[in-house]
Amino acid sequence: MLFNSFIFIVFALLFFAGWQFFKRKKQSKWIYITLASFVFYGWWDWRFLFLIIFSGLVDYFAGMFMVKFPKYKKRYLLISLLMNIGSLAIFKYSLFIAQNIDVALQTFNVQFKLTEHIPSFALILPVGISFYTFQSMSYTIDIYKNRLMPVKNIFHFFAYLSMFPQLVAGPIIRAKDLLKQLAEYRPVSLLMFWNGLKLIIIGFFQKTVLADNIGTLVNYSFNDVERYNGVNYWWIVVIAFAFQIYFDFSGYSLIARGLAKWMGFHFKINFNHPYLAKSLKDFWQRWHISLSTWFRDYVYIPLGGNKKGKFYAHIFMWVTMIVSGIWHGANWTYVVWGVLHAAFLSLERMVSFIKKIKFIHYLFSMFLVLIAWVFFRAENIQQAIAIIEKMFASNWTKEFYPERFFTAYIFLIVAVLFEFFYWLKSKQKVFAKIYKSQVFELAEMLVLTLAILFLRGLEQEFIYFQF
Repeated sequence: MLFNSFIFIVFALLFFAGWQFFKRKKQSKWIYITLASFVFYGWWDWRFLFLIIFSGLVDYFAGMFMVKFPKYKKRYLLISLLMNIGSLAIFKYSLFIAQNIDVALQTFNVQFKLTEHIPSFALILPVGISFYTFQSMSYTIDIYKNRLMPVKNIFHFFAYLSMFPQLVAGPIIRAKDLLKQLAEYRPVSLLMFWNGLKLIIIGFFQKTVLADNIGTLVNYSFNDVERYNGVNYWWIVVIAFAFQIYFDFSGYSLIARGLAKWMGFHFKINFNHPYLAKSLKDFWQRWHISLSTWFRDYVYIPLGGNKKGKFYAHIFMWVTMIVSGIWHGANWTYVVWGVLHAAFLSLERMVSFIKKIKFIHYLFSMFLVLIAWVFFRAENIQQAIAIIEKMFASNWTKEFYPERFFTAYIFLIVAVLFEFFYWLKSKQKVFAKIYKSQVFELAEMLVLTLAILFLRGLEQEFIYFQF
């Protein structure tokens, strides 16, 4: 069920109509959220529900048994990790692993064809599996680390794990942040409702107006790389993808946060204008914050973080970024994307003089981010290299295919201005004062709503659904 679909509007209306009757009592609230979220998730394919329910049951009981039988807590944590990582390995990476094993065997003239022996059910990628497995793992890991006590009521746990606004594409919510909120009655004030509405409107604008319109240029170009040439053309395409994926995912996160506010819950910010980052490190403190902090807390710091010296800090950072790349998808392009960011971050740490020239540092950081995005978007390594070659060739073209991509160019300019005005507001007190006025706020929401109604692009799935 897509946020940007008619059926979701019907679902949301029915959910919030019923929410008024269930939100005051813990048990009824937890059951209502769980059942509604299962309907929302099962709308794609009801068979996916068996996996999330089984995974949730394993982690619920693992958390309970870690406290009840502390002597064996490591075993229960291991069961939880094996279940979650194992489900990812089967449903997300089995084909990728088999393909690479087949290639390796072929070098020794062994024709086993492991890919033909993979069960058909393992070739179906359950929507949102990467998100809810990480969310569920953080629950058991925090209990093991004595940072969290397990919940007794199973519906309390599933209301946390399956809450529909963030179930399929984040943000990744920590148990310590949401379980407590679920245990309380949190009335929604008029201000909270308005703030939620603003987030939803901005989110839909970012997704349906900016990301979907810009996406036509990106999708056409990447689907037919050989047809399009020109250094200037491909730099524009890559910049367009940078804004497409940003507004696509940021839009989803904002809608999720807005819906949560209407339920009385608070989700932390997931994107903080990453293309205004002063450095690559700053970029990762602003981009997909819930995931980057998850990797920091559950991969980088447990490995040793900064405690074992600069050399090992680099090694641990490389491991973290490569794992982050693999998390995004079963393709070598994502591994290269992770490697590139690791290399760029290491370079930034070692080349300290560039930090003193702020504008150059900013341009250098964004340049490296764009190069890495090519591998993230490309279908394979060969395609990515072909695009990189076009970006650094000597042939400039006057032909920008305006007859097909004119609309995309216009909305790319709007996207850049959208971020520019935020930067202006953050730097100039006069603009900040105007921006905070009620008249401007109402006018802004009205303009964005009209844009959503009349300027929306072709309906597309959220990009991060594939992860």
